[in-house]
Order: sequence, then C-alpha cells, then structure tokens
Amino acid sequence: MTSDERNELIAQYKAGYDEVPKDSLTTKAIPGKWTAAEIVHHLADSETTSGLRLRRLLVEDHPLIQGYDQDEYAAKLHYTEREIAPSLEAFRAARATTAQLLDLMAEEDWQREGTHSESGSYNAEDWLRIYAAHAHNHADQIGRLREVLVGGAAASA
Repeated sequence: MTSDERNELIAQYKAGYDEVPKDSLTTKAIPGKWTAAEIVHHLADSETTSGLRLRRLLVEDHPLIQGYDQDEYAAKLHYTEREIAPSLEAFRAARATTAQLLDLMAEEDWQREGTHSESGSYNAEDWLRIYAAHAHNHADQIGRLREVLVGGAAASA
C-alpha cells in the first residue's frame, strides 16, 4: 500500500461516523436483515472490537485476532431492545481514539502482523482496508432500508 493510498483510507475511516444516519428506525424493512437501530448497535460493538484489534497488532508480537459471530452479538446483546444513543457515542469514541493512533503510526507499525482466526495473516494495512469502508457500507445499508420503508409507505398510501 502506498502512502497516498493509506492516507486516502485513513481519511475515509475518519469520515465514517459522520456518514452513518443517526437513525433509530426499528422497523424490519427487509426480512432477515437488521434494522437501522440494530446496525448502529453493531457499529458500536464492531468499532470497539476493531479498535482493540489494531491496538493488539501495535503492541503484541503476532497476536491472534479472534473473529466473532455478529448475529450472536445482535441476539445476545439485545440489539432490538436497546436505545441507540449510547451505541452512537461508543461508535464515535472508538473511531476518534483509533483515528488518533492512525495519525501517529510509523511505517513499521503498518507492517506488524498477527493471525486472524477466520482469514489468516492480518496486519494493520489489512485492518485499515476493512474498517475504512465499514461504516460507509452500513450507512449505505441504512439508506437502502429507508428507501424500502419510504417506498412501502408510498405504495400503501
């Protein structure tokens, strides 16, 4: 990854929180898919986890980065029953503190490597490729949910 590519991904990462609609919609617009509120809770948990993953890569020698079942998190952490405000704050804070680290990382930090339990070899550049787009992808998902709900409301009117 070139320095310019990395800087572009870091900027994308930093913009991620602002891209996500702060939406508390709990209507199941698409069967089998999360609501907007569930997506916000997922972002809080995922960003907290991802921040710890990066920190482990920076501090530990060859850490094992454990995957997790996001649907189990949603079910067992009561995504459908919780208010989103604390999750939005956790998401914002996780991004902000991790963005500080990204700005301070040296070239050798980007090459520190661990092993991801699901995908194998995993370094800070791999991490950045995944999480730079993560919030944006979920912002788009919330947008699609809104379209379905608005389209459904218009069709039933």
